[in-house]
Amino acid sequence: MFFNKIVIQEEAKSLLEEWGVNLKRFGHNYYVASSLETLACLLLKTLQAGVHIFNGVTIEDVIVRNSKVQGVVINWSAVEIANLHVDPLAVKSHFVIDATGHAAEIAQVVARKTEGKLLTATGGVIGEKPMWAEEAERLLLINTREIYPNLYVCGMAANAVFGGPRMGAIFGGMFLSGQRVANLIIERFKSQQNNYNNKSQ
Repeated sequence: MFFNKIVIQEEAKSLLEEWGVNLKRFGHNYYVASSLETLACLLLKTLQAGVHIFNGVTIEDVIVRNSKVQGVVINWSAVEIANLHVDPLAVKSHFVIDATGHAAEIAQVVARKTEGKLLTATGGVIGEKPMWAEEAERLLLINTREIYPNLYVCGMAANAVFGGPRMGAIFGGMFLSGQRVANLIIERFKSQQNNYNNKSQ
């Protein structure tokens, strides 16, 4: 719903404090923050860190080479909405993160085009179970991981892919999931760089 407050749990408190978000304690182990302030602080810190955000863009497809995701195919969302036949743009990358929420849109494309080879129990996107906030928060960090070579999933998309419960009105898990996927990719990238450096010596 369009409330202007969000609730986070103790485990995510340090992240929001790092972004400069004001928090008020609410009961045991929970805090309340302004949703707008949280968004503004997160965007500011993200942009200041050098991240480029492309607004109004849709991912139409993925680039797969040697059974590894190596980028995405994008177009303007307005082109898709208007059903225009406009050629998209291919963007190569070392890793791709599906953070598209309940729809798990990138995972759906990969599952469909690789004939069910995702690293899930079914090989495809399992889909969300009914809402169970506490269990969803617990499983979210477990489900935040690689689901196909070079393709990672986080946030609500992670529980959708692995069949976890729908999340409730607590937002800390999504922030922690984003932190986890970032750390996983940093570790993987460093490992690849070390392997490359060792081979070139």
